[in-house]
Amino acid sequence: MKKNYNYTRRKLFLPEYGRHIHEMIDSLLLIEDRRERNRQARAVIAVMGNLNPLLRDTADFTHKLWDHLFIMSDFQLDVDSPYPQPSRGELTVSPRPLVYRQSRIPYKHYGKYVGRMVRALGDEMDPARVAAAIDNIARYMRAKSFEYNQEHPNNEVIVKDLRQMSEGAIRIDETALNNLRSDYKQHFSAPSRPKGLQPRNNRPQQKKTYGGNFRKNDARYRNLPK
Repeated sequence: MKKNYNYTRRKLFLPEYGRHIHEMIDSLLLIEDRRERNRQARAVIAVMGNLNPLLRDTADFTHKLWDHLFIMSDFQLDVDSPYPQPSRGELTVSPRPLVYRQSRIPYKHYGKYVGRMVRALGDEMDPARVAAAIDNIARYMRAKSFEYNQEHPNNEVIVKDLRQMSEGAIRIDETALNNLRSDYKQHFSAPSRPKGLQPRNNRPQQKKTYGGNFRKNDARYRNLPK
């Protein structure tokens, strides 16, 4: 018995329709009578529409079915279609290649926009606004450096990186940046307790004593004469 496996068959143009629909379309190519071929083509379109009944009410649903019919016939089927017959070139248009900027990021752990913001401050004339912006940028740089290296950098490193990114276009107040403290993801350290002072939960529990109300329930006093 000759075995017919799928990997030995030809590749399906639209696998979602299945191999039987492709074989029905292949049989249309063998029909010589044009009138009969048109009638059989409309019957195949009806079968293709029954595979997706929920899409019948959508716009251009029949148009898509006829386009799929020509695609599955490898654009070799000659029938009278109510719509313009598509060509191979129209459906296989190669997309326009996208142009990507090949720019080097000197400080990847800060991101590329930090350097742009620092250089943009060179056009700012108000020193107060520049100082406030540098303060916020420095805090952001500490946060991103912590995410990348899992440790907070020294303020000297922040000042050095800011000078290199600004290329000397802005004035950086080292005193203000050296006093900069960031509370972003700081490790919590519990306050130290005086020696000998125990936490409240670890204090020794005092033994509870019960008063006279519980004495009458004691077995030693149940049978005593009143």
